[in-house]
Amino acid sequence: MNEDNLMHTPEFVIKPRSHTVWEKQCVRLHCTVSGWPEPRVVWYKNNVSIDPMANPGKYKLESKYNVHSLEINRCDFDDTAQYRVSAMNSKGELSAFASVVVKRFKGEVDESLPVPSQQKANSRSDGWACEYGITFETHVVDKFGVSFGREGETLSLGCTVVIYPNLQRYKPEIEWFRDDKLLTPSKWIQTHWSGDQATLTLTHLNKEDEGLYTLRVTTKSGYETHSAYVFVRDADAEVEGAPGSPLDVVCQDANKDYIIISWKQPAVDGGSAILGYFVDRCEVGTTNWIQCNDTPVKFARYPVTGLVEGRSYIFRVRAVNKTGMSHPSRVSLPAAAMDPADRARKGTSAPWTGQIIVTEEEPAEGVVPSKPCELTITEATRNYVVLSWKPPGEKGHEGIMYYVEKCVAGSDSWQRVNTEIPVKSPRFALFDLAEGKSYSFRVRACNSAGVGEPSEPTEPTTVGDKLDIPAAPGRVVPTRNTDTSVVVSWEASKDAKELIGYYIESSLVGKNQWEPCNNKPVKGKRFICHGLTTEESYVFRVRALNAAGLSDFSQESEAIKVKAAIGGGIPHASPAPPFGITVLECERDSMVLAWKQPAFIGGADITGYFVDYREVVGGVPGKWHEANIKSVSERAYRVSELKENMDYQFQVRAANMAGVGIPSAPSEVFRCEEWTIAVPGPPHDLQALEVRKTSLTLLWKPPVYQGRDEVNGYYVDIKEAAAGIEAWRGVNEKACTSRYLKVSNLKEGETYVFRVRAQNKAGVSKPSEATEPVLADTKPGTKDMVVDVDDDGVVSLVFECSLMTPDSKFVWSKNYEEMTENPRMTIETKGGKSRAIFNNLDVEDIGIYSCIVTHTDGASGSYALTEEGVKELLKVSHDHKFPIIPLKTELAVELQEKGRVRFWLQAEKISANGKVEYVFNDNVISQGEKYKMNFDKNTGVIEMFMDSLSNQDEGTYTFQLQDGKATNQSSLVLIGDVFKQLQKEAEFQRKEWTRKQGPHFVEYLSYEVTPDCIVRLRCKVGNMKKDSVALWYKDGREIKANEKLDFSEGVLNLEIAQRTGAAAGDDSVWKKLKISRKDSGVYETIVKDDRGKDTSKLNLTDQGFKDLMNQVFSVIANSSTPLKIQSTEEGIRLYTFVNYYNDELHVTWKYKDSAIAFSDRIKSGVVGEQLWLQISEPTEKDKGKYAIEFFDGKGGLQRTVELAGQAFDDAFAEFQRLKAAAIAERNRARVAGGLPDVVTIQEGKALNLTCNISGDPLPEVTWLKNDREMVSDDHYLLKFESGKFASFTITQVNTADSGKYSILVKNKYGTESGEFTLKVTESLGDIGGSSYLTDADGNVVIGQPPPKAATPKPSKTPTPKTPTPQTPKAQTPTPQTPTPAPATPTPPTPTPTPEVPDSSAPPTPSGTPTPGDGPKKKVVEKKKVIKRKDSVGLKSPGGSREGTPNTTPCTTPLPPED
Repeated sequence: MNEDNLMHTPEFVIKPRSHTVWEKQCVRLHCTVSGWPEPRVVWYKNNVSIDPMANPGKYKLESKYNVHSLEINRCDFDDTAQYRVSAMNSKGELSAFASVVVKRFKGEVDESLPVPSQQKANSRSDGWACEYGITFETHVVDKFGVSFGREGETLSLGCTVVIYPNLQRYKPEIEWFRDDKLLTPSKWIQTHWSGDQATLTLTHLNKEDEGLYTLRVTTKSGYETHSAYVFVRDADAEVEGAPGSPLDVVCQDANKDYIIISWKQPAVDGGSAILGYFVDRCEVGTTNWIQCNDTPVKFARYPVTGLVEGRSYIFRVRAVNKTGMSHPSRVSLPAAAMDPADRARKGTSAPWTGQIIVTEEEPAEGVVPSKPCELTITEATRNYVVLSWKPPGEKGHEGIMYYVEKCVAGSDSWQRVNTEIPVKSPRFALFDLAEGKSYSFRVRACNSAGVGEPSEPTEPTTVGDKLDIPAAPGRVVPTRNTDTSVVVSWEASKDAKELIGYYIESSLVGKNQWEPCNNKPVKGKRFICHGLTTEESYVFRVRALNAAGLSDFSQESEAIKVKAAIGGGIPHASPAPPFGITVLECERDSMVLAWKQPAFIGGADITGYFVDYREVVGGVPGKWHEANIKSVSERAYRVSELKENMDYQFQVRAANMAGVGIPSAPSEVFRCEEWTIAVPGPPHDLQALEVRKTSLTLLWKPPVYQGRDEVNGYYVDIKEAAAGIEAWRGVNEKACTSRYLKVSNLKEGETYVFRVRAQNKAGVSKPSEATEPVLADTKPGTKDMVVDVDDDGVVSLVFECSLMTPDSKFVWSKNYEEMTENPRMTIETKGGKSRAIFNNLDVEDIGIYSCIVTHTDGASGSYALTEEGVKELLKVSHDHKFPIIPLKTELAVELQEKGRVRFWLQAEKISANGKVEYVFNDNVISQGEKYKMNFDKNTGVIEMFMDSLSNQDEGTYTFQLQDGKATNQSSLVLIGDVFKQLQKEAEFQRKEWTRKQGPHFVEYLSYEVTPDCIVRLRCKVGNMKKDSVALWYKDGREIKANEKLDFSEGVLNLEIAQRTGAAAGDDSVWKKLKISRKDSGVYETIVKDDRGKDTSKLNLTDQGFKDLMNQVFSVIANSSTPLKIQSTEEGIRLYTFVNYYNDELHVTWKYKDSAIAFSDRIKSGVVGEQLWLQISEPTEKDKGKYAIEFFDGKGGLQRTVELAGQAFDDAFAEFQRLKAAAIAERNRARVAGGLPDVVTIQEGKALNLTCNISGDPLPEVTWLKNDREMVSDDHYLLKFESGKFASFTITQVNTADSGKYSILVKNKYGTESGEFTLKVTESLGDIGGSSYLTDADGNVVIGQPPPKAATPKPSKTPTPKTPTPQTPKAQTPTPQTPTPAPATPTPPTPTPTPEVPDSSAPPTPSGTPTPGDGPKKKVVEKKKVIKRKDSVGLKSPGGSREGTPNTTPCTTPLPPED
């Protein structure tokens, strides 16, 4: 590149400006010059070149980083001139001008003020000669170093000064300075020059003498200086533990009535807080010290009153703590007790106010002064208030004085303060004001003409200290300096008012023994602590002070080992060049650039950037121009005043405190033309934070160019650093609206790069420049941000960093926006730990909090605070702020033996220092006759006992617990019904205890129902003995239990029974039968002996009996079998069996979940323990779900069956079969009766037998003799009459008729036969006619028949009582009185006897033949035959259908009687 293209004439970027200053002040002119080659700069005064060496110490020239300055020290009137600065190089020269005007004080010069060096030199009598031809070389050797002294000692500082050439009578100017203030000889300070030795002697060290001492040796050729620090430690206290002495006692304000004294607090408090200070005064010329205040004052200012006007005083101050009194301070300079106006008129000069020059005009007579103006309160403490104002504006008034008035706020009553003598100066101190009250003040001016109008009153002011103690300083950072010193820097106290300075303390690590590093406050934020031990580790802390007091100490610094830093200090270097210059927006005449931070920032933070630009025409670049004169802190800058459609290149330089770095490489060529695209420009300044092994957070700045619409979202792209451009992929599918995004699911150990695209309504922008490669890895020592809640409930976020450097700082952000001044949070940093404290945590604090540690390799962390997190933290904070002793149980009450009342609770954990207060109705109660307390700290059980409860004990009981800071309480309210119930129970328990002293019931009378449906009354007794008896009663009548009572197990049982008819009149005999309503009643059991008795009753009436029966019904229901289906000749029968049936049982039959309405076709009933439902002549409509529901007073129980499908088909087919079989059985031929088994008859007699014949169709009747068919003839008359009666007659019996006879009846449904045996005996003669009669069982009856019909013997099987419909009952035959003569018999109808079916097989109805059995054979029963004299009758085995017995009369001779 052609260097000629880069060269240009000098240009003044910043020109020097003119100044007007006072004498003895310094002034500095500066300018900024650009040009290439770098211009040479020369300064001129009135067109005369300035030579700093010609006037040593007068002028100081500096040139750094294109900034050039001229400093004029201690200006005098001769320095008033025009100054010119000239810049020239090979391309040309340019000049700029500035004027300096020096103003002089009016009046005489104060001799105490320093005189300019040249003025003093020219006034010397020894004839100091300027040897213009000689150049002096000055060397300071044998230098004094850092010195340490103690109060009261003498300390000398000295140096050897070598000046070459050494001329006789030539004396250089020797000056000593302390903290840049020139020292003059006094009783405290002595100086000496011996020709080659300069000495400074401090005759009596005080802490005011501490500071940086500088020796300056000035010759015509220049000057040499040397500086070192002097430390003054406190003298040994008279009393061990007493504080150090105060320092810098100054008379701030003097009046004829008072003098205000101020001082500085000592750094050493002796180990306990300073209680206050005592002020002593002494009149000049005497040695009598008088204590001014009776009680210590804490404020470091105090008005001393009671002075004699016109006399001068000196003052001193002593500090006091609980141990004792300090040494007195160094005395103040003298001060006169008189008004400043009086001092001015007397022409005196007060050292505390400087030179006062008063010019008075001739007074105008007879004019009343106007009101004073600008009345203000300049100082207000609890002891006094100081007012100041400006005199009336008119001139020519005679000597004006003032009256001060006060008024209590809220009233209109003004009271004059200085009634007797008005004040002359426009300043006044008011005493004796009531602390805490508010006052307003006003001032009136007066002269001989009168008193003027009052000034405007002040705003109400409350009497009290207005100055607050400063806050603790911020982070303290120690830095290595030398083998015995450390540089300590700190952050200033925030919002500190009237700050005096700082005290620094140090301590060896782990010792906690703090020593002051300075005994005189320093005002800066950096201090070199000397006198440390090499290779030892120290920590430091700092506190601030003002007149109100000393602040709290700062957080301790990190430990630092004392040793020399490399090169004696921190190496500084300018930063490396930035890189990655891109264009973010382009307009017609401007372009916005962005770039990346240098990889190496140098030895200090980057303070800003400088941008240069140049035109490129035809590919040839022009010369560089500065785009910004003042550095920019952001990494983006708009370059203005460009030419449209012109190509440009840019370069950027970074700057820090070490200087401006070299420029970056020229950027690409960018054309300056306005962007008109609709989509936004690319985002910029991408930054990766919180890098961990699987995640990181990416931050970026929005596009400068928005496009046609605002940006509404961003997309983040990612790819592996080594992959190609095709590997870019999106991180978020949906655009994020924030300018940060947490990227997760990274692969540990992989290196990634990122880019961001912005979008608006028009579309998505081009991607930003990619980030530098980022390694997904968690660096050693990295810690995450955590939330902490301390014991006081203060919530804070804590971030620690173990990779700190001396320049590192913690930077906190919310939602990644730096928090500079956040009133909701307080940041505290100590060493490598920073804490962000929430001042008042609320939902307003929801967000993402992050912290970055500067000057580290990306140490950062974050914490997301959600609404749920805030609620949880507030709960934890409240628990910590107001800790609660956790309770296992709240306060409860329980009753013990004899009705004793126990109040108790149990704490989970309580220490030995725990305390409890017992409170009843807000009154503390204590141990005594009524209350017994117990507190077991091992178990945490707290108890209080009361023997009984009276009406006065109704109220609230509270146990109040305290264990250190933790508290808790639990209350129990016993009022109203709750108290009455407890009182009743306590009384009951007392009675119970009395009851249990004799025989008593442990378990009162109750009942149980066994699975066999036996109801058993049961009770349990205790404390029985042999003589104890137990009695049972029902409804007041004693019951004789039929089993012996056994007390061995203490259980008494009684099974409830129903009295039988035989025992109806005897209550002592009971028989266990079914329970019924007759068993309801009140049952009572009494146990007694000589110790007493106890009673237990059980009411089994009304509802009690219903409950009992419901329990019985429940047992019955649970014993029921599943519903089964049975077919009969009438239809289909559903049935279930129960183990036990009770007539009180209520059941409901349901069809499809609805109760069945019974009819002639559908009926239900009970047979024994069988419950059935009969469906006659079933049809398809009868298909469905059937259920039987047992009622037990509760939910009941159901048994169901599904009568449908195959089950219905099978049952219906069986019904049809049984129906046909029943018809056949009913209509088959039958022989109903009338034939005896054996007939014995005499020969010659006639025999007539008649049988009942039935059947449909009409049967065929055949008689057989000896199994051979008979034919009716005259001997055998065989008849079948009316289709019902078959008769067999032998007209005259002979022996041939003996044999076996039978009758055979037959139709299409079946055949049946009957037979008898005829025995013919020889004739015995005619002894009269005889008849054979048979009874209902076929037995032959001898004798006359009874006059009335006998009642037939009932069947052995009882007929059960069933619900409607009733089961048809068999009719009982009614026998008729037999007639001797033969008659037509009535065929008997057999009485069927139903068989009780068992549970294993369904019952077969009576009279239903079993299919396939064929005709039934006649069962022949043996008859008893009894001979009678009158007649003998034969009866068939069955009765007639109508119930009339069939009598067969016959006439036959009777055998002879034995």
